[in-house]
Order: sequence, then structure tokens, then C-alpha cells
Amino acid sequence: MNHQNYLELVEKHKDEILAVERYVWEHPESGFREWNTTKYLAGIFEKAGYTLTYAKDIPGFYTDIETGKPGPKILILGEMDALLCPNHPEQTNGCAHACGHNTQCASLVGIALALKEPGALEGLSGTIRLCAVPAEELIEIEYRDSLRKQGLIHYLGGKVEYLYRGYFDGCEIAFMNHASGAKGPSYDFNNSNGCMAKTVTYKGVASHAGGSPDKGVNAMYAATQGLNAINALRETFRDDEHVRVHPIITAGGASVNIIPSSAVIQSYVRGTTIESIANNNEKVNRALASGALALGAEVLTEDRPGYAPLVNDEGLQKVMWESAEEVLGKENVVQKPWGCGSTDMGDLSCVMHAVHAHISGSSGHGHGDDYFVTDPYTATVTSAKVYMATVRNLLENGAEKAKEVAAAKNLRYESKEAYFEAIDKFMADRDMVQYTEDGAVVNYK
Repeated sequence: MNHQNYLELVEKHKDEILAVERYVWEHPESGFREWNTTKYLAGIFEKAGYTLTYAKDIPGFYTDIETGKPGPKILILGEMDALLCPNHPEQTNGCAHACGHNTQCASLVGIALALKEPGALEGLSGTIRLCAVPAEELIEIEYRDSLRKQGLIHYLGGKVEYLYRGYFDGCEIAFMNHASGAKGPSYDFNNSNGCMAKTVTYKGVASHAGGSPDKGVNAMYAATQGLNAINALRETFRDDEHVRVHPIITAGGASVNIIPSSAVIQSYVRGTTIESIANNNEKVNRALASGALALGAEVLTEDRPGYAPLVNDEGLQKVMWESAEEVLGKENVVQKPWGCGSTDMGDLSCVMHAVHAHISGSSGHGHGDDYFVTDPYTATVTSAKVYMATVRNLLENGAEKAKEVAAAKNLRYESKEAYFEAIDKFMADRDMVQYTEDGAVVNYK
């Protein structure tokens, strides 16, 4: 079967692919809650004849497609979660797919259906694992941390959790496409920041805000001073590390006539390397502690591993670049500069040869109230065709190119265990200041 006929196997399922995009758009669910999306996608996979392995206690599943000939195992992913976006005009229960993950679900279905067509696996070697994965958007940190404390998950991101559970064991190569707002049809690559997640709780003393404010300790003011101190740090962040710190206050008082005894901040600390994230996080913690010291409040920081920086694998990117040119034309495939967002695909790029690419098809601001999928065909059907071309180019001729990619010794960690050991150092709960009974500072840590 020639390459053009191979791509036509996707086109044959165009209507089914586009239907998936619409259904998932209309039924958004946030991370680790994607039970309906899992059921819907699994029904399509099982009807097509796939045997699925479910995550069971969290959403998602995967399936393996054996070519019958030995070769590397490649992993193709589709993210299922939506964002909390209550002001989006098409939100449902406060959620909307304002980052286009619905298109990924459709693309995953597209390649799954195409690979079931007669002749689809002809001339290929190796194994293809397709995975519907939960919880890419690093939101609802308190909820996810509650799942962690219950022992249901160990990490806050879906791919990181799947990696920990062994669902990606044996996979040497991983890739996926993400919808973008670029003028289309277009396809691009870029590396991007990693991040860690923080929850910060200031504890003060409640008192009557009018009658006896002098007897209170205003946790809200302490939090505000901490945020001001973070802003004063910004000129110390190195340009080449692309540091981003963007806190929000999620709680700041219950009644206007009561001095707030509690205030809560959530934030990320982002950067280009795990080391830069750790170093700048210490600066941020020092700033947060200063806000508590200024008011005589207490402050607890709960730091959690977020996502590793994404470094696209050069060998795999070359294959995907050629595949995208085959589908969209040479003039429509480009390299973009470093990105300052984060994805848990970065975690996979630490331990396997991974690429996270972007394909046009959306408009508006990513994560914004004006985000829509305006070219669903490109974002889903064309995306699935790029997957098919990549599969073909990697696994034909005895999986020659896949073996070449997998043989490169360019991974940042020698094993997932070594990687988890590195990121587990971010897992820390710290009472940042301590006082004596008379209010003197005994310790800052």
C-alpha cells in the first residue's frame, strides 16, 4: 500500500472523527473526572474490535496494536480533560475544552479506526499503543492532592501518573498533536517550560474588623505582602530560564467585618530546567515567608511536582517533520521558539523519545473565553493523517527509523525510577516561619 492510500484510510472515517470532536466538546470534564469521556471513547474502540486495558480507579485506557513483527513500541496519546472556564459561552457545568483536547480525542479515534482497515499494518514492524489519558491541565490542585493523600494517585498529572503505574512500560517512542490557533493549515514544533505547583496558606487571627482590628492578624494582608515580594523578585529571574510565577488568591476571608484568619494562594513556578524551577522556587518561598513575618502570621507552603520541561526528541521530530510535510506541504511545517507553557508530555520526554507538536484548527486565546475549534477537519482528520504518516515512516522497512530513534542516547534520565527520584524532591510541606510565645521569630526555613 502506498503512502497516499494509507492516508485515505483516515479520510474514510472523516465523519466519525468529526462526530467525536463535537461530542467531546459538548461534554467537557476536568482532570481525573473524565468518566463519561472514557466511556464514550472506549465504546468506539471496543466496537472497532479493540481490547482495552482500563486505569480502573482513574479515567482512561490504552490498547496495543501488534503488527506481528518485532520492533519498537510507539505510543500515541489523546488527552481527555477540559478546563474550568465558567465564562465560556459554551461551558457545561463550568467546564469547556478551551485548549482543544476534544480534537485530540477525535484524532486518536481516527488513527484507531484507520489501523483496523484491511492492509493498514502491511509492511510494518513493532507495536502501536494508543492511549486516552486524563488530567493534562494542572488545575484543581487541592482536589488532586486529596486524591494523592487518599492513595488513589501519586502524581497530579495524568501522563506522569500513568508512567508511574507502568502503563507506558516498554514504550520507547511517544508523540501527539495539540490544536493551535496558528493560521492554517499549519504544523509546528517547540520545546517548553516545566513547572511545579504550589498551595500557600496564610494563618492569622480573626477579630472584629471595626471594633478590635488590633487584636487580629490579617492573613489576607500577609498574603498580599507575600505577592508584592514575589513581584519584587521578577528582575532577578534570568531571561534564558523563561521563569514564570503567576499566583492567584483562592480564599481571602469569609466576612467583611472579620479580620481574615486564613488566606490561600495557588501558583506555579515555571522554568526551562528542573534546576531553575527549584532555585527560583526557593526565592518565591522566601518572599512568601516575608509576608507572614511582616504581619506576624504563619504560612504553610505545599509544593508538588508539576511537569518537567518538554524537550522534543531531535530524531523523532525529524521523522514527524517529514510526515507532516507529506500531509500538509513543506511550506506549512515550521519550528517555533521556546514556549513558556507546560505539559506533562515533558515528563515523558525525560525518559523516552517524545514529541509534542501543534496543528492548526482553533481560534481565540488558548484557555480563554473566546477559544473555539474553527477548523475541525484540520485539527482532527489532518492530525490523524500526520499520525498515520508518522507510524508508517517509523515502522516500515523493519521499523528502521524507529530503531534509529530509539537507539539515540539522548534521554535526560536513564530510567523512570531515576526521574521520579529527581522530581520527588519537590514534594514538600513547610511551615515557613516559627515564633516564640512572645512573638519573636525563632526560625525561618
